[in-house]
Amino acid sequence: MANDLKEMVRAAKPSVAVVGLGGAGCNITTWIAEKGMAGGRIIAANTDVNHLATMSKADKLILLGEKVCKGHGCGGYPEVGAEATKENLPEIRAELEGVNLLFLVAGLGGGTGTGAIPVVAGIARELGILTISCVTIPFKIEMARRERARNAIKALSESCDSTIVIDNSKLREVAGNLPLKEALAVANALVGAFVKNVTETITQPSLINLDYADLRAVMERGGICAIGIGEGDGEDRVARAVSQALAVPLLDISDMSATYGVLIHIVGGEDMTLEEVAVAGELIMDRVPNTKRVIWGAKVDSNLTGRVRVMSVLTGVASPFMAGE
Repeated sequence: MANDLKEMVRAAKPSVAVVGLGGAGCNITTWIAEKGMAGGRIIAANTDVNHLATMSKADKLILLGEKVCKGHGCGGYPEVGAEATKENLPEIRAELEGVNLLFLVAGLGGGTGTGAIPVVAGIARELGILTISCVTIPFKIEMARRERARNAIKALSESCDSTIVIDNSKLREVAGNLPLKEALAVANALVGAFVKNVTETITQPSLINLDYADLRAVMERGGICAIGIGEGDGEDRVARAVSQALAVPLLDISDMSATYGVLIHIVGGEDMTLEEVAVAGELIMDRVPNTKRVIWGAKVDSNLTGRVRVMSVLTGVASPFMAGE
């Protein structure tokens, strides 16, 4: 009986993969690999062989479009990035066989990530994989790059379940005083932390586990999503963390109350109580009362003693960015 149960647990555990596409995407998967992620396989794919070989860390490295790009990158042209990715379709498909949950990460506005991510999402759709894209979009002054990013997100929406969008222009609200390079590293860390936390809370024992079926219910056909993060310590730390997470979503939202679904992830030290976890959920629900579906997970991290970190993902939001504003 014990062996049967162990076999059922093993079979029920979802297979998770994370694919970083292009320079920015590979930087994010490298962040995750360096932190260590239990329960998921990390893949880095790029057209630039130097960046892939020297800067990228992953379980698997894929050079995209060796014939098309010859390892030199794709010159900032998304159509070349897409063509390069199609050259590797059999290899990518083989890597994704048997995967239940896929995270695609990329910085949009350039060539490889922008062109590759809709192609890989299309393969995932054919394989029936729950696919969540986590992408960053350029600063508002980068008009041409923002337009390329917008077109990529529109293409993604046809084959991807949910697309979490982080606007670099909003980063100054959480990292405004940092030098540019460090501020962009904050975006990498935000995406990396989200992917790592959700993967581990689904696949590893946690204080409150995220259930794969619940995740699917909120993220499947979730459309455009916004992410917010907050941290608090001392008295009322949960209220402060939740307030911060919802006050500064990293994408402009037209109407927060119209959010379709909410994913809440809470991380705290050994001193975090179940009451605090429950309060966090209640506070978020007060802000998005019309939400149809809510799921949450909570994890203990001994490095966070005295502090609580709340990450909220609002799914099915309307954003002025997608309207071209």
